[in-house]
Amino acid sequence: MVIKKVTDKEFSKYGRVLENYSLKEIIKKMKDTPLPRDVIYEPSVKELEDLEIAEDLKDRAFGGLPIQIGYCNGNNYLLNAVEYHRSSEINIAVTDLILLIGCQQDIEKDYTYDTSKIEAFLVPEGTIIEVYATTLHYAPCNVADDGFKCIVVLPKDTNLPLEKSINKDGEDRLLFAKNKWLIGHKDTNLDSEGAFIGLVGKNISIK
Repeated sequence: MVIKKVTDKEFSKYGRVLENYSLKEIIKKMKDTPLPRDVIYEPSVKELEDLEIAEDLKDRAFGGLPIQIGYCNGNNYLLNAVEYHRSSEINIAVTDLILLIGCQQDIEKDYTYDTSKIEAFLVPEGTIIEVYATTLHYAPCNVADDGFKCIVVLPKDTNLPLEKSINKDGEDRLLFAKNKWLIGHKDTNLDSEGAFIGLVGKNISIK
């Protein structure tokens, strides 16, 4: 699979590299976070949200909306699923990492998605990017054998459990958590968690 860079023009339909954010303190704080053999996601981490950059991200990146700052760390080489939100997501690469991403506009009318349309982009260590709301994404992938660490910034309560059950019809079949619409691959166990299985084609691997 060809791996492009987030500085390449092909990334512009998925997101953009941000500038003029002070990342040193938050990246240093991430050194103390776990790096498991699988993947761990923590949506809201007080130690990160108490840092000075949190107010800057709230005011500038989200226009004053309440936010949460967490992380996604671990080891992964597979696509497994795609998700999207009704808002942009900010990622800060604490290590080099690869994002497997696509366009929400390419989801079919029956809410399936062809994995052959997925593209891979390298996010270098120390880079902060905006991932647009219409960009399909999921857990990052390794560049090095020792795993990845990624800071994830989203509107407050995103990815938390839903408080109401809804009729699973149309796009509502994809609603998996608060502000999280998800399409899983059949090669995962996401169906046992109530996910809509609609990825068609190979479970993309960067290996």
